[in-house]
Amino acid sequence: MMKIILIIFLNFCFYTSDYNLFATCNAADGFNNDSSSGFTDAESFGFLPGATGSDNTIALQKAVDQTGTVVVSKPGVYKMAGTVYIGSNTSLIFGNNVFLKKVNEKGEFSHVIVNKGARTKTFDHDITVEGLQIIVNGMDVRKFEEAYGLHGQLAFFYIKDLRIKKFRCMDLGKVQYGIHICTFEDVIVDDVKIEGDKDGVHLGRGKRFRISNGVFRTYDDAIALNGHDYSVGNPELGWIEDGVIENCYDLDDGKKPIGYFCRILAGAWTDWKEGMEVQQSDAVVSEGRIYRVQAKPDGTKYISKIRPVHETGSETLDGIPWGVVQNDITYTAGVRNVVFRDIFLEKPRTGFSVHFDNDRYSRSYYPGSEIPRQEQLLFDNIRVINVQPVILMDIGTPVDVLTITNSTFRNSRINFHGNKAMPDYLNTIINITGCVFNFSGNLDLVTNNVENKEILLKTSSNTELYDDFKANVIPGNGKITVKSDLTGLIK
Repeated sequence: MMKIILIIFLNFCFYTSDYNLFATCNAADGFNNDSSSGFTDAESFGFLPGATGSDNTIALQKAVDQTGTVVVSKPGVYKMAGTVYIGSNTSLIFGNNVFLKKVNEKGEFSHVIVNKGARTKTFDHDITVEGLQIIVNGMDVRKFEEAYGLHGQLAFFYIKDLRIKKFRCMDLGKVQYGIHICTFEDVIVDDVKIEGDKDGVHLGRGKRFRISNGVFRTYDDAIALNGHDYSVGNPELGWIEDGVIENCYDLDDGKKPIGYFCRILAGAWTDWKEGMEVQQSDAVVSEGRIYRVQAKPDGTKYISKIRPVHETGSETLDGIPWGVVQNDITYTAGVRNVVFRDIFLEKPRTGFSVHFDNDRYSRSYYPGSEIPRQEQLLFDNIRVINVQPVILMDIGTPVDVLTITNSTFRNSRINFHGNKAMPDYLNTIINITGCVFNFSGNLDLVTNNVENKEILLKTSSNTELYDDFKANVIPGNGKITVKSDLTGLIK
């Protein structure tokens, strides 16, 4: 009898304990929808597939204002009639088959989501956006209400510790990027699929980042690392450094492209001087700030006689609309210490373009400025899938070292070209190691069109698949020194 009583008592204790544990887990998982527990269900604020875009915008804003973890779990298409502003210490998680669709109920708007600090240049931190699927629905506009030059459908400006996971946007227009991030530290973009006309993932200045597991089918750049940019292309200027771009696919959309798999854009500018000639997008340093010409891209040249000194916004002097860009000073911009690995290039276009702009939209290098040198770019396991003759790398700025390892070359080459404003493109070393040359016939591996450019080409441990393969180099009016194991280059 005592044994039976003891068993009943132990069972009672076990089930009581288990019930308490289950209740605790429920609370932790947000079933009580108490924001103090760290979890918030956006539905409880009226965020619903059947609601209007205006109501949904208000509801989602109230939800993310709770901070913590905000969940949208009910499948469906949610209309959005305005931008939602997300702040620090917030995770916004969308479940499967949840879509946010832009609708014009109160006027057009640019961003679906942007961080709160973008308006004031105040760093937000520790933000996660997961499972976001945006339907642009033809609403492709640049409003620049939060920051001049910021125009991603999903945008972050002044951000630290950002994670974007499982992002989808399949109908980009010709104006807005899919994801736009500028002035950042510690960013992870993982598992993205982006299709449409404009850039997929567009970065401005920042450091420590990883873009991984991306599938792109874009008319313009799949990925842009734009330390410099058009005045409307990025809100600030500077260096993009210490990053990894990996396991990404550049798919063919059947269109003649205007962009690249990755655009790497550099620039340099100088102090303001009375009587200097400027044009659209030119930058100058004055009174401890960087200013840019924010004019129409019509090729007009201006003579600047009045120094820009205003602290914020835009002011027109000598007929020149000067906009304040940033208060921390740098004279150069570009990309350094970035690794590209496991990249699959299906689209028949230039894979990587490292260059300056020099047209009516932008002049990246102002004559007489400090020469910006791109540094330490590594390309590992780059697979050229298309068989058409393409430029693998188009280099139009000074670069110290290009290292290519474990990659596949087809009818693809490395080309150096010039910019009329640049007096010296400095020397470049190219290391090609452990690569497969899957091409029959003569291949112009390195071509140069820069006056007095010096290139050292070093190749080793490579494999040639065809007996008639022969590699050539074309130095133009420069000099290419070769130390190679490739047929045609062996001495």
